Amino acid sequence: MELKEVGLAVGERRVGRLMKINGIKPVRTRKHKVTTDSHHRLGVAANWLDGDFASDAPNRKWAGDITYIWTSEGWLYLADILDLHSRRVVGWAVSDRMKKDLAIRALDMAVRLRQPPEGCFFHSDRGSQYCSYDYQKKLQAYGLRPSMSGKGNCYDNASVETFFKSLKAELIWRQSWPTRRQAEAAIFQYINGFYNTRRRHSYLGGISPLAFEAKVA
Repeated sequence: MELKEVGLAVGERRVGRLMKINGIKPVRTRKHKVTTDSHHRLGVAANWLDGDFASDAPNRKWAGDITYIWTSEGWLYLADILDLHSRRVVGWAVSDRMKKDLAIRALDMAVRLRQPPEGCFFHSDRGSQYCSYDYQKKLQAYGLRPSMSGKGNCYDNASVETFFKSLKAELIWRQSWPTRRQAEAAIFQYINGFYNTRRRHSYLGGISPLAFEAKVA
């Protein structure tokens, strides 16, 4: 799509052939590793989305999750929230601990940015961070309606998992990270300088989340 936009008429087969000749290989995604702490006695919400991650308008369905990134200083945890209408990252936060305050900070950011109407769904897994009393209290205060994945189904939050795979394949796995601060700065640039603003999404017809929001506004 990028090449065609600048006037070069090429197809996937030609691009693949040229990549092979020049020794260019894609960074492959890796096997999913379950990190969700669902062994708790906290309350669990119903799975209201039930695998339906399409949304015909902004701020009707959000989805969030937490992933981990290795640095020489130890793990860095990233919580993010996507608006399922445009797949735009609307909230995110990082920490050296995977606690409920990490997820809450991402939620606070998303609400400040988007000001969602009451009744907007927030979908997550059954992790203790999202099931915690403090997090559920926040959702209630913001007028958001909780929805949670089925037990043991890591693919029931596919949109967020797809974002994490893109982030890691296109940024994280391409180099080592000496410090958490360096990784955080790179993630900030990836989200705000590339993923939301420039990265093409096949789901959106080959345009970026911001371009898609502007198109349908």
